[in-house]
Amino acid sequence: MSANEFKLNEDEKPFDPPGADKPKPIKPRDAATLILVRGGREVMMGQRAKGHVFMPDKWVFPGGRVDPGDARLPAATELTPETEALLRLGGTVRRPPRAFALAAVRETLEEAGLRLGGAAGPELDKLSFVARAITPPYRPRRFDARFFLADAEAVLAHDDPTAGEELLHTRWFSLEEAEALDLPSITRFVLKEVRARLAGEAVLPPFLRWARGAHTLERLTS
Repeated sequence: MSANEFKLNEDEKPFDPPGADKPKPIKPRDAATLILVRGGREVMMGQRAKGHVFMPDKWVFPGGRVDPGDARLPAATELTPETEALLRLGGTVRRPPRAFALAAVRETLEEAGLRLGGAAGPELDKLSFVARAITPPYRPRRFDARFFLADAEAVLAHDDPTAGEELLHTRWFSLEEAEALDLPSITRFVLKEVRARLAGEAVLPPFLRWARGAHTLERLTS
């Protein structure tokens, strides 16, 4: 079965299950994440600090909230028309597509010390859109996250990550090593999508959200 035919089941939920508390639903904040792949077989990840309220100790890809100024950051090249079109799907999108990509690039520098591009900025056409996921309303912190994928050897000046306050122990992992880490459910799901792409599958980006009382998955196509 191809990744495009993948359906959600009880063993592969994209989000952590609800807890005993039922917080008041809040509006999700826009966020972006960058998955860097090295040599077609390794991904760069870091561990969130123990003191973080959101996903402490979990291993994740660099990423975070989209800032108002991200849309105005410079870039050496822009997103491909196909990627722009995909980023506009899924209901109302309040920001220009480049804001999500540039937020992911900025967070990668801030959290892992890895810079994409030179003085002119990153080459956004080398980033592909992998997935979109909205945290369910039963979670106390909610994000509308876009996940991007890039070949580290094509976009990075160097591939030696550094740990910071947000991410500890940043390093490269083989796909098998990454899958064995303590991952958030959504990270594990997206990692499966990345593996399918690296295997040569033509995978449409999944859009994951909570609708009509259940997790839903649809594949986005421009």
